[in-house]
Amino acid sequence: MGWHRIIVIFLTVWLLVVLLLAAYPGINSNNILEIKTTERLDRALSDLEALRKQNDELREIFKDITVNNFSDDQKLAIENFQKRLTKVEIPFRNRFQSWNNKEEPNIEYELLRRRIYSNTNEFWYYVRSSLKDIQKKIDNPEILENIEQVLSLGAEHKRSLLHDINHLAEVDGYEEWRKKESNDLSNLVQKRFKFLQNPQDCTIAKKLVCSLNKGCGYGCQLHHAVYCFMVAYGTKRTLILKSKGWRYHKGGWEEIFKPISDTCTTPEGESVATWPAHSETQVINLPIIDSLSPRLPFLPLAIPEDLAPRLTRLHGDPIVWWVGQILKYLLRPQEKTADLIQDVINKLGYKRPIVGVHIRRTDKVGTEAAFHKLEEYMIEVDEFYKQLELKQKVDVRRIYLASDDPKVLQEAKTKYPEYEVICDPKISKTAAVSTRYSDTSLFGIIYDIHMLALSDFLVCTFSSQVCRIAYEVMQNYYPDASSRYKSLDDIYYYGGQNPHNMVAVLPHEPKKIGEMQIKVGDLLGVAGNHWNGFSKGRNLRTNQNGLYPTFKVKDKIETAKFPTYSEIYVHKNEEP
Repeated sequence: MGWHRIIVIFLTVWLLVVLLLAAYPGINSNNILEIKTTERLDRALSDLEALRKQNDELREIFKDITVNNFSDDQKLAIENFQKRLTKVEIPFRNRFQSWNNKEEPNIEYELLRRRIYSNTNEFWYYVRSSLKDIQKKIDNPEILENIEQVLSLGAEHKRSLLHDINHLAEVDGYEEWRKKESNDLSNLVQKRFKFLQNPQDCTIAKKLVCSLNKGCGYGCQLHHAVYCFMVAYGTKRTLILKSKGWRYHKGGWEEIFKPISDTCTTPEGESVATWPAHSETQVINLPIIDSLSPRLPFLPLAIPEDLAPRLTRLHGDPIVWWVGQILKYLLRPQEKTADLIQDVINKLGYKRPIVGVHIRRTDKVGTEAAFHKLEEYMIEVDEFYKQLELKQKVDVRRIYLASDDPKVLQEAKTKYPEYEVICDPKISKTAAVSTRYSDTSLFGIIYDIHMLALSDFLVCTFSSQVCRIAYEVMQNYYPDASSRYKSLDDIYYYGGQNPHNMVAVLPHEPKKIGEMQIKVGDLLGVAGNHWNGFSKGRNLRTNQNGLYPTFKVKDKIETAKFPTYSEIYVHKNEEP
């Protein structure tokens, strides 16, 4: 047993060192060259500043000279001289500054940086789980104490590595690019949505009708609307959302959120049919995703092919970004709704930093999800704050707690007095099954999703659609929020989606019963992450089901040939 512990400690230290070296390669010839280039740049900028001062002096001398009494040639010469004095420093400054500013990262760098981050977490899941399994099998107090020390110091190692990897992203020169690219991509997509949803002539526009009548909860119904929008975008049909008599609000969607079209809201047309109909049919009624046949390539987890290169480089989970953009368009609040949300924020004293915690109980537990104690959520909250405190001083640890069980709110305040627990018991009471479909309940869940999405980190169970909605909306507040969550059960999924596949990048031979063989290039259908260093899935090559080390695979990004809406830019000096 002692040798087992020594081997685990050795492997832990070895991999941490490898990851650290990967993140910080040290001083090499490129570093030396960069240092020399920086020194030359500093000298050049100093010389440039001296020239600029001379230009200012000359400009002051010549600014009041009038050229009326000079010949035409003399006038032209003096005017040109004055212009040159004004503009001379600009090309020099731009040239020198370009030496010091990196334009944009290559995709390999961004993918590798994110992979090191996720694999550091996966390695820690494996080490922690393995050591805890050993603890259960022994009763030697000395060995148990040693294992606890390894777990404690190992957790510090992990936090330090994640801190360094995050810091690398802040100092690598690409942070401004990430922000700009995120805004540019979002603006592009929102522009396309607006174009699709506002045809010039609604009477002849092709339409897709989506009824907001799916018999499920709020999160599920939002995902139903998102799916409808994806199909509309993929088929270039204006989406008509039929929501009168909506079980959450009888007045319909448009009384809570802005209409999804300003010019085309009626489902009428010369020809009407139910999916799949004919491509020339003007109005097509779309069924729920579970009944869709034939299946479409536009369904999750597919992203638009034309956006994929940019999106894959920018974001760690492109499909979540894509769903988040559709929610951004759909969930634009009416002024009254926006005012109510702001009133709740002010009333509750919502401040950052803050962790959003969503605990789903009632009808989910025992049917779609397992029971998780409050302590399990708070372990992850505590870990987030320990990580954050490596970067900044945290005066108050806060959580925004959302739950459909009011007892959880009081439990949190009693058990964790060191935390500021921000919550609204009234929202929890209206989230109960008996009162769920009411205006009060609707606004309560809107508030919860908004607060959870605004948080710095999200702790929840992805078996809950409300949790997944909050995670999707969160992507609109950061260039890449794909690592700002911890799910206690499932990995992210959409629901009714096309298969979630991974690609093996390293081989694996089974070491224990339950593991399966994988070869480089194998396609694996994912069933879930066990958060112990292993995931479960099916090898599509061998049709074998089993466990495999999570770090030995990577996401297979699914794409589909969505329309590119290039006609938006016709007759305009713009590019998509």
